[in-house]
Amino acid sequence: MKENSNEIDASKAEWKVLFNGKNLKGWVPKIYHHEVGDNYKNTFRVKDGAIEVNYDDYEGFGDRYGHLFYEKPFSSFHLKWEYRFTDQWLKDAASYTYRNSGVMYHSQAPESILKEQDWPISVEYQMLAEEKEGVKRPTGNMCSPGTDVVFEGKIDPRHCINSTSPTFKWDEWVKADLIVYGDSLVIHLVNGDTVLKYSNPQIGGGVANNFDPAIKVDGTPLKSGYIGLQSEGQGVVFKEIKIREL
Repeated sequence: MKENSNEIDASKAEWKVLFNGKNLKGWVPKIYHHEVGDNYKNTFRVKDGAIEVNYDDYEGFGDRYGHLFYEKPFSSFHLKWEYRFTDQWLKDAASYTYRNSGVMYHSQAPESILKEQDWPISVEYQMLAEEKEGVKRPTGNMCSPGTDVVFEGKIDPRHCINSTSPTFKWDEWVKADLIVYGDSLVIHLVNGDTVLKYSNPQIGGGVANNFDPAIKVDGTPLKSGYIGLQSEGQGVVFKEIKIREL
């Protein structure tokens, strides 16, 4: 990677707004147990100029892990967004989902995710908020459903790698940045500070289930893919979503 050329490219690139603040045009939902395009019970909705993950119409979570994908893939990019959690959490969801959400990148295409596939093969910028007062719970972490990354010089076997960020209250707006150079370097930022770096995202590992085996060829470099906003039983709000290609 030629850092100087990337800096030049980034300075010339224009920011593109991915969410128009009015509706979900350009976005495609895929929720576990449902077909692609089925926004079950209006899980993803627009309110006050933001995308809200909302479970008002649910009777129970039923393991309906969901993602709202932008309609086109990206390779090298700088993605920005802001998020905060709501006080809504479905108690039949897994305990780890409490004040937990994320943004997936380099994901397989939504139309390639099977109806009974739980997680897209992708890499996640994980978003967390304080669970217990005084207990550290960083945000801007990395999780890897069906993928692997290189951390500190080797493939890391952990599903999630914690960042160095501080812990935030659940109702606090947080600014997130994700900088991805294809299948090379990946940088996570929280409120403008670099909190995690890793490289070489690739297909591998576990966690994702019931996928098309033709999609999961372990060791394949992840050079590009789709961006998805996560829903996993915890209410969360996303706004100011924009991207510039590098």
